Amino acid sequence: MELHLLVTESIANTKASLFGYFMPELILCVTILVMLLARLFPGIRKIDASVWVLVGGLAALFYVNRFPQLDAAATPERVELFTGMLVHDSFTVFMRAFLILFALLFAIFTRLSGVPDRDDAVDFYCMALGATLGMCLMASANHLLMVFLAVEMASVPSYALAAMLKGRRESSEAALKYSIYGAGAAGVMLYGISLLAGILGSAHLPTMASELSRRLPELSSPETMVLVLGGLMTFVGLAFKLSAVPFHFWCPDVFEGASAEVNAFLSVASKGAALALLIRVCMGLGLTHAEIHGPEKPAAVEQVVNVDGQEGSALMAVADEPIRDGGAASFNSSDDGLGDVRHFMGLVIALVATVTCTFGNLVAYGQTNIKRLLAYSTIAHAGYMMMPVSAALELAHVNPDASKQAVASLALYIAIYLFMNLGAFAIVAFLRNTLRSEEIADYSGLVRHSPGVAICFCIILFSLVGIPPLAGFVGKFAIFASLTQGFTLAKQNYLMFLLIVGGLNTVISLFYYLRVIKVMTFESGEDRVPATPFSMLSLSGAYTLLVTSPLLILFISWEPLSQWTKAAMRNLF
Repeated sequence: MELHLLVTESIANTKASLFGYFMPELILCVTILVMLLARLFPGIRKIDASVWVLVGGLAALFYVNRFPQLDAAATPERVELFTGMLVHDSFTVFMRAFLILFALLFAIFTRLSGVPDRDDAVDFYCMALGATLGMCLMASANHLLMVFLAVEMASVPSYALAAMLKGRRESSEAALKYSIYGAGAAGVMLYGISLLAGILGSAHLPTMASELSRRLPELSSPETMVLVLGGLMTFVGLAFKLSAVPFHFWCPDVFEGASAEVNAFLSVASKGAALALLIRVCMGLGLTHAEIHGPEKPAAVEQVVNVDGQEGSALMAVADEPIRDGGAASFNSSDDGLGDVRHFMGLVIALVATVTCTFGNLVAYGQTNIKRLLAYSTIAHAGYMMMPVSAALELAHVNPDASKQAVASLALYIAIYLFMNLGAFAIVAFLRNTLRSEEIADYSGLVRHSPGVAICFCIILFSLVGIPPLAGFVGKFAIFASLTQGFTLAKQNYLMFLLIVGGLNTVISLFYYLRVIKVMTFESGEDRVPATPFSMLSLSGAYTLLVTSPLLILFISWEPLSQWTKAAMRNLF
């Protein structure tokens, strides 16, 4: 087909109604464009760039809930967008809401902390919103090419954000290391995607799962080896975004060199999007869609053979109409022949999660810089949050509802993690402005001259450990409960091993968090009293209370958030 005919047909196949499901991303694009064009007009240029972010973010958040609402009574239909490249479902709605809510809180935080300055604000917020746009695409990716493009859209602006502290050698070094590691991981990931697409003949995840189910028993040993190698190389890109061991090397140096504001962005938004993408890829490749049914059937389908030997339809990479729930690809409850694939992915993720959380917690103990300590804490928490993915994979065929509950426990932890890590880095940034230091030793005596911020920091650190009565305990309890349920129902011993590792690492993490608390509360620090102590009766103090209070409230009343995360998984597969 000639190029102009292909373009014309693609435009005709993209219905105008689909843009309603894509409206939050479009609003982010418009916000970026408005901020760039505002520089051309002297009157508009005086408006602070953070105001545009707040306006655009609120509008995007409104459309997240409008197309459609995510509540107990109404579950969003599952719709494949733009010829199957993206998928819109309840999980997409939840992750979009998470990312855009964080962008709003991030804009307020950076405005109060003073980074970026007014000259760099437009560039800073454009890159932050551009990365957020890429992360939204990561959460809804349904095609391996979109997986790669979304990861790069989220990564490239992040490299520049790490270097926003102009004139500091550490900041430039951090950005250079980050970009070099990112380029290497992207190359490996792209090669892995090409291997998978070459073996299975498609890069569309549901089609790949159907092909894998049909051809897996017939694959030769060399083809199986290439398939495994392609899967592992694709996982490298996801592990890089998660800063999972052994692809974590960039994280501590980047966190130390970059500003605390950028660290908050990388540790919360980037982690959440990477975990959502991990779920998309694992569930997309590990579960077959038995049939396409309902009133809206895609025009372009290919015939494949189901495990029963019957011919069925699998969605190709190009489809003419959106697939809807009730016109959605249904979950195949019979043996789909992918049990070994799910078990292999579960084992790999469990191994990486075990090494990641153990390494992060052990190395964090010897850190003297608070940003490096929180970097290793971020690595450790990435390990915790990968654990329920293994349980979800093992439970997917045994008990689909329990599998969705395992993913819901991860979503619950991500939501709580937003307030824990954003609060931690916000306090680090505010104290940097007051103490002119980011060394842990300089926090000595903080409880005496700034008791409010010291108490809030203690609450956040205890919540990161997972100690009741704080919300961090609810998140870890949900993850450990999913591992227990996976072990009970799926009879996989390694899930019990994961549970033991998670419990032991929780104990280990207590020591280095307590060390920071000890410095703030028990050491005098008379020679480090700042000229202007941090006051809670200020905008910075109010923001600190804003991000700390949910850690107390969510422990007392966590059921609404739990119900929301469960609703977000209703049509995940």
